Amino acid sequence: MVQEMKRQFKKINSVKGKLSFAGDKSISHRAIFFSSMAEGKSVIKNISSSEDVKSTQKVFSDLGVDFFVNGSEFIVKGKGKKKFNAPLKNLDCGNSGTTARLLAGLLIAQNFSSTIIGDESLSQRPMKRIIEPLRLMGGKIESSDSTLPIRIHPTDSLKAIEYNLPVPSAQVKSSVLIAGLHIEDETKVIEHSITRDHTERMLGLPVQYFETKKIISASEKLYPVEKEYFVPGDISSAAFFIVLALLTKNSELVVKDVSLNPTRTGFIELLRRMNANIKVENVRDSSNEPFGDLVVCSSDLKNVLIEKEIIPNIIDEIPILSIAGIFAEGVFEIRNCEELRYKESDRIKAICENLKLLGLDIEEFKDGFRVSGKIKNTNINFHSFNDHRIAMAFSVLASILGDKFTVEGTECVVISNPDFYEQINKVSAN
Repeated sequence: MVQEMKRQFKKINSVKGKLSFAGDKSISHRAIFFSSMAEGKSVIKNISSSEDVKSTQKVFSDLGVDFFVNGSEFIVKGKGKKKFNAPLKNLDCGNSGTTARLLAGLLIAQNFSSTIIGDESLSQRPMKRIIEPLRLMGGKIESSDSTLPIRIHPTDSLKAIEYNLPVPSAQVKSSVLIAGLHIEDETKVIEHSITRDHTERMLGLPVQYFETKKIISASEKLYPVEKEYFVPGDISSAAFFIVLALLTKNSELVVKDVSLNPTRTGFIELLRRMNANIKVENVRDSSNEPFGDLVVCSSDLKNVLIEKEIIPNIIDEIPILSIAGIFAEGVFEIRNCEELRYKESDRIKAICENLKLLGLDIEEFKDGFRVSGKIKNTNINFHSFNDHRIAMAFSVLASILGDKFTVEGTECVVISNPDFYEQINKVSAN
């Protein structure tokens, strides 16, 4: 059994300086997908260094794609449509749900059989949500209990569909659209709640809006071609430092060249409603993806109502938002986020169990939780539950509270941000 790493924290009195982040994880995944699918050489700049993105690179290596590094450039020699090599082994997606779900959409259109697997955590996450629409498209998919491993066989009868997303999910949307890129007729995905739109932005897919719904279309005429991508900094990684700066006195942090995609900045808008002093500067654009700088200063926060409609766009930031919430005036309550129970851990349970250790008043619901009261306890060892976002959120909390607090299982932060603890030290003004 691997010994879990327990980390102790010094109290951070203020945050000063500038941070830049490796490329956004969601955009980096898709840049590798579309570059690998295109025929010829594509270049990706500022690609994510996370383990999840390395999982995406690995499965495409197993499909015959060549990758090279030239200084700061990540070069992909793409295979072209239906020209991937039949894999000689199972395609291991590690801990990455994005890799597994998008990959399924690509593999149903290939001329060989393949099996998608993942680590213990990913193997427990629901795959029925992609299996159902891909089967409607004619995909031949086997799975004993709608989880990994899933086995995919070639088919001659892929067909376009119109698919209403039953659950807001950028991964399901992207999986169906990627499959649709192999079909002459138009595949349409209809969503009633806005989700991350990196796939349609990066591919330039047609998008229509009708009152309460959005329709995204894909067909083989929109199949990706070789190009150059610049990946803006990962705003989900930046979120932990944004909250750290807001909650420590006399702080000013500049976050450089970070993604400002409107489907990703919901937590920024929520924090602003909570009285956060966050300014946006120097906005630019690359591959239809906006990015720029954020200036974050210490703020006295107040809890506000969190509407159902914004949940899909703050889902990854809820662990660190809950840390902001316990220091904000009033009661922090969040609902309509049952999806959190099906991440790398049951994040609702993980957040509530860790916050209970502080003596806070916690009420856990099926779809969320409520936190109130004052911190009463010290000498606390928080648990990561082997979940990178839980580990980072409670590392921020431990840094605010001081050296009587530890976090166990912090090695999992490499899943999304291997530089996390170095960055904390860089901006700490003790």
